[in-house]
Amino acid sequence: MTITALAATDLPVLMTIEQTARLLGISRSAAYRAAAAGQIPTVRFGRRLLVPTARLLEMLGLEPPTDPAAVAANN
Repeated sequence: MTITALAATDLPVLMTIEQTARLLGISRSAAYRAAAAGQIPTVRFGRRLLVPTARLLEMLGLEPPTDPAAVAANN
């Protein structure tokens, strides 16, 4: 899956490990291992382990656009 600027704006602010695994094309267990190793940024809310989408995209070098109007202007 290729993440475009428009697709990046459609992603939720926080993703589950399962959603992150699908996005990255890896298994759920590999995503949990990467999160435990600090390779995937995570935040914990109670028992839930979530991935901040903006930090993940930044880590991948795919920084999300800061201004939604800029995305619309490019289309």
